[in-house]
Amino acid sequence: MKHSVSIVIPASNEAETIPVTLGVLDEVRERLSESWWSELIVVDDGSTDHTYDKALPWADHIIRHSKKRGKGEALDSGWKTAKGDIVLFLDADLGGSVRHAADLLAPIVEGEADMTIAVLPAPARKGGFGIVKGLARQGIYRLSGFEAAAPLSGQRAVRKEVLEKIGGLTKGFGIEVGLTIDAARAGCRIREVPVPFRHRETGRDWSGFCHRGKQFLSVSKTLLRKWRHPVC
Repeated sequence: MKHSVSIVIPASNEAETIPVTLGVLDEVRERLSESWWSELIVVDDGSTDHTYDKALPWADHIIRHSKKRGKGEALDSGWKTAKGDIVLFLDADLGGSVRHAADLLAPIVEGEADMTIAVLPAPARKGGFGIVKGLARQGIYRLSGFEAAAPLSGQRAVRKEVLEKIGGLTKGFGIEVGLTIDAARAGCRIREVPVPFRHRETGRDWSGFCHRGKQFLSVSKTLLRKWRHPVC
């Protein structure tokens, strides 16, 4: 019996990175094809470059947003069209490291977890000061009881029935925090898995601080919303 997985990749102006990611991912899919049925869904979130054209040779389905809606809505669009029993969320800029994507599937297939979250290696350069990560970790624990080592990790696999149960995904940069809280509150088994993924890193420059500032606001809003209006 083949397992079924839908791979969902949100992409906004990733024309330079997505060809390598999808090319290596195609090799992974081919290698696992005897045991897995898979589909690749790319969500082009309002890109103004050639992301769509670069993804076209590899993707089974491409969903195009006419304007940028944010990562949460991009992932929401993707999983709601997915046909697989397991949904695998991956970033477009993983490059060659995406070859390790199957590591996230094994615990679910073996019946040990309902959702897996990738714990990435330490970054190659210093980024923020851990403020957003600390906020996310404490918020998840206080609202759900789950102690997360990688509260902001976007690389994860989840049974589609879990997504159907919680109803939808949080908008913006709060997507990962919201999904973890909702899944834990719903009684789902969550396992964090060390996976040697590598993707674009933000440094201690103006761009990096702006990114983390937006992330801090989104995570804060998500935690407040989950406190006031729990899904489960």
